[in-house]
Amino acid sequence: MTGLSRRIAWNLRHRWRRVFALLVVGAGVAAPLVTGLWWSLPLVWFFGLFVLLPVLHTLTKPLPDRDGSDGEASAETDPALDALRGRYARGEIDEAEFERKLDRLLETENAETVDDGANPDDVTDRVREGIRREVERIRE
Repeated sequence: MTGLSRRIAWNLRHRWRRVFALLVVGAGVAAPLVTGLWWSLPLVWFFGLFVLLPVLHTLTKPLPDRDGSDGEASAETDPALDALRGRYARGEIDEAEFERKLDRLLETENAETVDDGANPDDVTDRVREGIRREVERIRE
């Protein structure tokens, strides 16, 4: 039972917007049955989905870092990249091995990091340049 309760808690914490939307849809369907007024369904849906949900989303949205590096934070929190950096910093792999593994990691990078209008090669070049700067910083 603890696994189920943990899963429910995780879903509520990370997917609360979906849960809220489902509750609003259910309340909208139940509203005409409870009140007897047909117009309560679109009223509940409108206020729930177009007023309350955006307000709650805005209030619960995390604030960006003060240093303004929230765009770079996603690349730095990649566990595979962190592990690769750690192995290189500890001397377990040499520079050629690091570059080879980095290239392989960037090739298999998820398409979510590429904007709709951006050129994928530009994004890859920017990430590689950032990694190379990080490698030079680690060497020093």
